[in-house]
Amino acid sequence: MRVRLMAAAVAVCGAGCAAGCSHLPHWHMPWSHRPAPPPQAVHELVITGAAGAAAPFPQYWNRNTLVVDLRGISGTGEIVLATPAGTTWPFRLALRVMPGSVGELDVRGEQRWVVPIVRTGAKPVDLVLPTALYTRATSRINVGWAPAPSSHAAEPLPGER
Repeated sequence: MRVRLMAAAVAVCGAGCAAGCSHLPHWHMPWSHRPAPPPQAVHELVITGAAGAAAPFPQYWNRNTLVVDLRGISGTGEIVLATPAGTTWPFRLALRVMPGSVGELDVRGEQRWVVPIVRTGAKPVDLVLPTALYTRATSRINVGWAPAPSSHAAEPLPGER
């Protein structure tokens, strides 16, 4: 009888603990989490090619920075970024490129910014544009890319010094 009473008490306590712990968050193993969803594409800027045709470069928000994804660029090219009528430039603007895809970016707004792109790396790099590059009055930003300039072209030949 005493054993049955003890078993019943243990069962009631176990059921009470299980019911009381049901409101706690579910425990997850580190490998059972789902990966973060990809960012949602937005359409904040009008992006056109040099000829005026629409250029299919996705745009994403990363906190308060609008990221224009240029991972597909190679060789030489140019695009034009502009704001739709009645809107202003985002507070921060970044260009996402893959290392080694091009040699340098040439960005022109109110000022010119030429930035070399690293040659090695497996992950994309976000290049945040300097704040002085564009203002509220800037009508468009031209972004050009080209292969890295040859380091031999800048060096004078022996005897030309």
